[in-house]
Amino acid sequence: MKWMSITPAGGVALDAAPAQPPTDGCVWLDVTHDEVDDQPELLRDAIEALTSVRIFDLHLQDALNQQHPSYFDSTSHYTMLVFRKLASDVAPPLSERPAADAERRALQEIVTRPITFFLFEQVLVTVRNADSKTEQMHARILGPRNKVDSNHNDRPRATTRPSELMLRMLNAMVDRYLELREPMTERLDRWQRELLDPTRPFSRWTALLDARIELRKLENLCEGQYDALQEMRDAYLEETPHAQQSDAYLVRLDDVIEHIRRVLNHARRLESTAESAVQLHFSAATHQTNRIVRTLTAITAIFAPLTLITGIFGMNFDHMPLVNNIHGFGWTLIGMGVVAATVLVIFWTRRFLERPHRPRTPRWLR
Repeated sequence: MKWMSITPAGGVALDAAPAQPPTDGCVWLDVTHDEVDDQPELLRDAIEALTSVRIFDLHLQDALNQQHPSYFDSTSHYTMLVFRKLASDVAPPLSERPAADAERRALQEIVTRPITFFLFEQVLVTVRNADSKTEQMHARILGPRNKVDSNHNDRPRATTRPSELMLRMLNAMVDRYLELREPMTERLDRWQRELLDPTRPFSRWTALLDARIELRKLENLCEGQYDALQEMRDAYLEETPHAQQSDAYLVRLDDVIEHIRRVLNHARRLESTAESAVQLHFSAATHQTNRIVRTLTAITAIFAPLTLITGIFGMNFDHMPLVNNIHGFGWTLIGMGVVAATVLVIFWTRRFLERPHRPRTPRWLR
């Protein structure tokens, strides 16, 4: 359980809960699921002593549920947001793996963990997993404040409102989802070319199926996040008087929602692209099969008259043309060759026989 007091001058780590929030800042309480699970009443009593508000039992149970989807709820005293973020203990993206490992594995498996925000007027409570990257936000707040805001001359950038601090953490979480787009696109583009290559059979069907599953999981995940943040935005507009609404808060919230929408649209496009590539693959395979059948049919049609000629001269009659002629065999072979050549020329001119063309692969994909 980590307490932090945040004012325009910076952040200060506290050893215990403060008596009251600072007048010109806020208090951030960061706890893990294990700490709340061991002592749930300790967290509730600490928040009640600081804000005079008691968290509902159902909200506390939702905060401890590791499988809870993204969700938003508000009361007359506080709001609760459950947001599923990428787990920090998963494998790195494909672009950061060795080439052999990237070829062997499919897309990065999407593993998420919930983080719950309890937003009060001057207090922010986060309930997260133990290996979360929230520690990076601690370091940024507690670190030296030597950055300058280009929009406000020499005034340092401050995070004195709980809502602004929450949105900054949400923005960092969503940015990690944006980083998934490049490796996903690169892998699916390569698979599309392999699917449409007639010279090599495609063998990564299991990896392609896993990729479609991950894309569907990402799509469902982003839909839940988008709905939760949209409900939070609507609740803010409905419950906050127009004169007290913060344009900066709405702009940052809309920016986070737009990032989620971009990830959602990209996941849908990739899923549609993968489905189209599979359909094109089977269409190309059907076309290749039809071409092979057409070639075999043409060969059969060429040899059919030759078989007829040999069958006629194989009849057991005493009197047949060219049977007793010394040049009969040669004339028969010449006639068979002329017939075969004529049929072959007819097929070539009518494009019944075509030479397959191998598609050229760009150098950057070789």
